[in-house]
Amino acid sequence: MIKIDEKAPEFCLPNQDDVEICLRDLKGKWIVLYFYPKDNTPGCTTEACEFTEALPDFNDLDAIILGVSADSTKKHRNFIEKKELGITLLSDESTNMMQEYGVWQLKKNYGKEYMGIVRTTLIINPEGIVKAVFEKVRVKDHVANVKAKLQELK
Repeated sequence: MIKIDEKAPEFCLPNQDDVEICLRDLKGKWIVLYFYPKDNTPGCTTEACEFTEALPDFNDLDAIILGVSADSTKKHRNFIEKKELGITLLSDESTNMMQEYGVWQLKKNYGKEYMGIVRTTLIINPEGIVKAVFEKVRVKDHVANVKAKLQELK
């Protein structure tokens, strides 16, 4: 898992509109980078809707919100349309970027082991340095906690 004060690993991933988004192009902005398991599931929907609702507050803090999962860009488009989301979702179908960030881990569920995304949120400063890591996120109150931390860091 990536740690506070480490340089965020470079990435270039397609967003929901198949437009490539690269970390290097976002220099100078605060980034809330959140990893989530799957589009259109209860926890992920709540998280995405709450980030969308809080978008004006994050914009006021000069921060952009990027959600990342292994879902395809097409699934992201459907998710955004269905739930009227205002955030950008990135597709890491290969899981390479998530592995670099350390959020692609062995998980256990009902006695089965499998590789999957551990719900994690990072705050990256305008210089590309990780300034906050929220691991094994519980969705309740998460967006408010991220916003408070970002305000504190600024």
